[in-house]
Amino acid sequence: MRRPKRQKLPNTSETPPRGSWPGPQPLESQLPVTGGAAPPWCPGETQHEPLSLPTALKRAVLSLLPACCARFLWSQPDQLRLSKFFLGAGVGGFLALGESGQYLWVVGRNHRLSQPHSHAGVSALGWGVSPHFRCASLLVAPKFLGKEGRLYLLTYVLAAVYDGPITNMRHNLDEVIRSVGCTVELQINHSRQIWKVSTAPLRAVLHDMVGGRTLNAETRNVSQAFAGLNEQVASEAGYGVRRPRRAQGQRTPSTQQLYEQKTKLRCKYVIDEAIRRCQAWFDAKHKACLQHIAVPLISHLLCLPMKFKFLCHVVQVMHTWCRDKIPVEGNFGQTYDKVNGSVAGISQDFSAQLVHEPQDALMGVNVSRERLTEEVTSHMRQQSVRLGQAISVLRLLLSCTFLFIFISAFSYTNHYNHDIRFDNLYVTTYFRQLDARRWKQKKRTLLPLRRAEVSGVIFPCRLAMQPPELKSLVSGGQGPRWYRLFLAARQCHPCGSSHHLEVRVGGRSLLARLLRSTIGALNTSSEMALESTNLACLPQPQAMAQSDYLASCLPLGALVLLCLGQVYAHRLRRVIAAFYFPKREKKRVLFLYNQLLHERQAFVRLQRRRITRHARRHQKPLLERLYLWCPLLRRCLRRYCVLCGSPESRASQLCPTPTCGTIYCQPCWRDMGQVCFACTPGHASLSGDSSSEEQMTYTD
Repeated sequence: MRRPKRQKLPNTSETPPRGSWPGPQPLESQLPVTGGAAPPWCPGETQHEPLSLPTALKRAVLSLLPACCARFLWSQPDQLRLSKFFLGAGVGGFLALGESGQYLWVVGRNHRLSQPHSHAGVSALGWGVSPHFRCASLLVAPKFLGKEGRLYLLTYVLAAVYDGPITNMRHNLDEVIRSVGCTVELQINHSRQIWKVSTAPLRAVLHDMVGGRTLNAETRNVSQAFAGLNEQVASEAGYGVRRPRRAQGQRTPSTQQLYEQKTKLRCKYVIDEAIRRCQAWFDAKHKACLQHIAVPLISHLLCLPMKFKFLCHVVQVMHTWCRDKIPVEGNFGQTYDKVNGSVAGISQDFSAQLVHEPQDALMGVNVSRERLTEEVTSHMRQQSVRLGQAISVLRLLLSCTFLFIFISAFSYTNHYNHDIRFDNLYVTTYFRQLDARRWKQKKRTLLPLRRAEVSGVIFPCRLAMQPPELKSLVSGGQGPRWYRLFLAARQCHPCGSSHHLEVRVGGRSLLARLLRSTIGALNTSSEMALESTNLACLPQPQAMAQSDYLASCLPLGALVLLCLGQVYAHRLRRVIAAFYFPKREKKRVLFLYNQLLHERQAFVRLQRRRITRHARRHQKPLLERLYLWCPLLRRCLRRYCVLCGSPESRASQLCPTPTCGTIYCQPCWRDMGQVCFACTPGHASLSGDSSSEEQMTYTD
């Protein structure tokens, strides 16, 4: 990037360029603005004549219509009064009759205006005598292109949607209801067949249980197998039978207690029997020893160990083990009692009775196909009637939107004439004329606007949408929703069922044999094939005609176009109001110009103070310091205007001071008075900042 040439400080005696800061000037005579909330610095119109340059509307009329028509349209209010009255009355009456016909077409022939001729007379009188009435009537056209027009068009959208998709949907819903009833009956038939096949093994088991032959044979086997265990538990062998006396009132001992007591007695009996047999063995061995040794004294000495029968009493130590560590489970008695009772119950005669109870529907609800279809159809019919009534009321209310459009047009005219800030954002031809006149008078100008100022105004001659218009477009946009209707496919539905159930019970125990004899009946296999079609149950959908699609989509497309055309309709409102109230339009443009001028002065004053404050603190941006310290980075670094932040260009102005390096764009350099306050914070212009700015005049 080429570095701009350094420039010297300008001579104050030279003529400042356009948009520069002039020296002190006397205040011009000003009149206050009437009819609006204007600040004290906003002047009104002065005594001198306005500029005679034609506006864009006037140039267009001159190019399209004869010169006499243009002279008639731009004549003074006190000229051609009679011609204006009769022409306005004719136009107003014709428009009133057209509006009445439009209303009858929207609402219908059953709703007629009570006095259409009086409505036409009032409109003709208003057009003949009142410019406010003429302006408000013409503002109806741009209002139709705005949000009021979209609300008006919504009437046709609702009517087309109700007559097309909603009516078609009602017909298709009736078919769906019929299809639901038929499908439910078809599913019930399929479920009945599948249920019979799946429950066949269980029914076979139940019928076998009713017969009872298999279970009776198994119960006899169980009783015989349990007889040995019962004899073992109830036996009193292995110990001396001694029935202890039970005190009166004492509870009968349980099976667990009796079995533990028997086990202890049997253990003690075994130990005592072992001691007795041990002593008998010693006696027999002593006798045999004496018989083999004939010498009397020697035989008694050698056979003396056979007299040690006291060794047999060592086994009495086992009495403690029998008492404390008896090998009996703690729940043996309880388990024995339960098994004994079960075996006793099984040993009785087995009997079963199968009760068959027919049931019409599940959960006790008996709903037939006809009743289900009738209830759903009745409910849908009630909802359709309510929807039709709501649509009728809504259409009647929306038909009154034509009146709302008139009220909105009159409201715009009223705000335009009484609120000077209302819809005052347009840079018009008169705005440019004011700026050109100030440039000729060597005063400060506004054009071209700064980047921050462009986002708050509208240029009417530009076709592109501008930021203020985009905000209103986003806030007022409508997003249409689209719905799709899907058609059910006709097809044949094969219903089949097959099962292979196999229950394997292992083991050789009693319970295993019992389960194999009963549940083993479930080991069956079956197959079922049923071919059914749903052709009779499928709905017969009715497709929408092409005209219905057009009637539904065209209003929606018109809504989208109205959303896009709202921007240009808002510009047309200002053009119509400015045509009927040219003096008011000049006041509004003058107010906007002075407001932007004041904001420009406030912004420059604030930025000058900020730059001066940073200069006094010796605080420079990091980018500027890198640019000055490292010349190699100057080709890579892109600097910005210290005032407005615009990127550096060839037209940018570099501070003349070599050690400063502050960059300005050309408009900001002129606004700063061609003085860099970053390197000269104590400049005389800063001390006289307030006085010089107060002497800056506003446009008149």
